[in-house]
Amino acid sequence: MSVTSENTSSYNEFAERLVQGGVLLDPWYEGEPRFQGEPVYLEQGTARELCTAAEEVAGVYNELCEICAGQPELIDEFFGLTPFQKLMWASSTPAWHGIARADFFETPEGLRVCELNCDTPTGEAEAVLTNALVAGSAEGVEDPNATLEQRFCEMVDMLAGATLEPGFERTVGLVYPTELTEDLPLIRLYQQWLSARGWRVVLGSPYNLKLAKDGRAMLFDEPCSAIVRHYKTDWWGERESPWLDEAPYADQQPLDRQLAVLIEATIENRTVVINPLGSVLPQNKKAMAFMWENKHLFSEASQRIIEQRVPVTARLEAVHKEQLSAQREDWVLKSDYGAEGNEVIVGRLESQELWDESLAQAAPGRWIVQKYFHAIPNDKGETTNLGVYVVGGQASGLYARVSRGPTNEYARSAPTLVLR
Repeated sequence: MSVTSENTSSYNEFAERLVQGGVLLDPWYEGEPRFQGEPVYLEQGTARELCTAAEEVAGVYNELCEICAGQPELIDEFFGLTPFQKLMWASSTPAWHGIARADFFETPEGLRVCELNCDTPTGEAEAVLTNALVAGSAEGVEDPNATLEQRFCEMVDMLAGATLEPGFERTVGLVYPTELTEDLPLIRLYQQWLSARGWRVVLGSPYNLKLAKDGRAMLFDEPCSAIVRHYKTDWWGERESPWLDEAPYADQQPLDRQLAVLIEATIENRTVVINPLGSVLPQNKKAMAFMWENKHLFSEASQRIIEQRVPVTARLEAVHKEQLSAQREDWVLKSDYGAEGNEVIVGRLESQELWDESLAQAAPGRWIVQKYFHAIPNDKGETTNLGVYVVGGQASGLYARVSRGPTNEYARSAPTLVLR
């Protein structure tokens, strides 16, 4: 979206203040603003409903993990995890959660969740720092992210304390894809937070991992009592394209040696990994299809939450492609581990030819279809993706992204404030 000269001047001032903190250093994306200074204001009732819905949805995912732990045949029969994905799940079953982000849209029928990112949730830096810039000068509002730092650090402390022997050394490794730059703000933020909490922080990639003599996972030459993992589980395992007509990935092989380090240190309770590798299961979007196709396996309370919050979802192979072709405008096609905005095909936004080609080239066992829902637009015709951070099962912060069309890399991160 182009910006008027007045808006550009206002945004430049906002962006200048934002980068002064040394965490968010690039306020532009391909010449367009990555942020907006104008906050998204939420009524208290809406904010409470969002937080309750996020905690309830996270609870349903937890129940899903418990179901699969009790019926391990589902891992093959329904989810079709690869050997290394199954290894990750088995190494921490049924543990999967530390921090997650549930993304909701307001619809005429109420709040609908489009994803629970429980593997490597992002946006914390954007959410916390944009709020901090505007909350102090705004009257009659509350900053819903004011305690996110405390909640995150308490979660790390709690998991470490519950897993490790008393008197453990407070050294934490932040493991992330060092060749990519988009999540550096999150790494800088976590580094600041944990350092202030008394942790010694070491940064590195999975390729810098090895096993220390005392059984801890070691990043470079530093044994770590905790590893905060910001490297996607589907990148640790075998990598295959979800498209039949796409060339194989250059890095198809699993990170077997590096994964062995984490798993051995985890099993021996020498290093706690956050988020647990078990998040490989609930992060798979077939989890939402499982909720609908196996709703009878859930408690009555969870069944109500699924019906109320989760759009109707099915594995691609469970619906006739002729039906999906004829009902193109009613469906969204999503790959099992596709990132938000990538490998997401919204039927009503694509031509019939591209939609049918996508259905034909979707690799078997790798896709879901989800009923399209109408997000309520703002007065500019844009929609707002409302992310709720859930830390240790508790709603702990809000992250708003505003866009015209699907949420993707062009969406603007906005401060999110709650009216008193």
